Amino acid sequence: MSLSHLKAPKGANRERKRVGRGQGSGLGKTAGRGGKGQKARSGNMHFEGFEGGQMPLQRRLPKFGFTNVFRRDFDEVQVAKLATLPPGAMVDRAALFAAGLVRRAADGVVVLGQGELQGAYTVKVDRVTAGARAVIEKAGGKVEVLEPRQTMGDRATAARRATRAAKVAARPPRAAPAEGEGKPEKKSKKKP
Repeated sequence: MSLSHLKAPKGANRERKRVGRGQGSGLGKTAGRGGKGQKARSGNMHFEGFEGGQMPLQRRLPKFGFTNVFRRDFDEVQVAKLATLPPGAMVDRAALFAAGLVRRAADGVVVLGQGELQGAYTVKVDRVTAGARAVIEKAGGKVEVLEPRQTMGDRATAARRATRAAKVAARPPRAAPAEGEGKPEKKSKKKP
């Protein structure tokens, strides 16, 4: 078999309906829409979910909830699970992934303080609870919290601030007014 033998299955490619091309075509005069009525008019019933004028399902159902587009999804790791790694090891996202303790899809890793530790670990993650920090440091380990990743909005804000600061720095300094100069004194409107 070769590419020249390939063809679409029967019914996949249908000829376009050519309406309004005379009575002999079978779709002349009313162009397949029948006699008068809402369905015969132009611009009607051409949107998703139309139910003939009845309140459509997407408007009948209650709307609730909220999706925060700025939400960050963290993988949670209990302190006790760090014991599966060799003592003295550097614990970061890559090490936790290799050990099967986190998944790749999340935005970061948070260490929670449930359990005890025997060995000392150097932990480099995005968030650490106060309880987890206490347990790690009690076992002789160190905790390093990574800087949060910059979003596109954060980068744009930083760029705007830098541009504004550069414009302010480029302005020539204002000369101080000489003595005796300045605004003229206002005359009082009181009658003598």
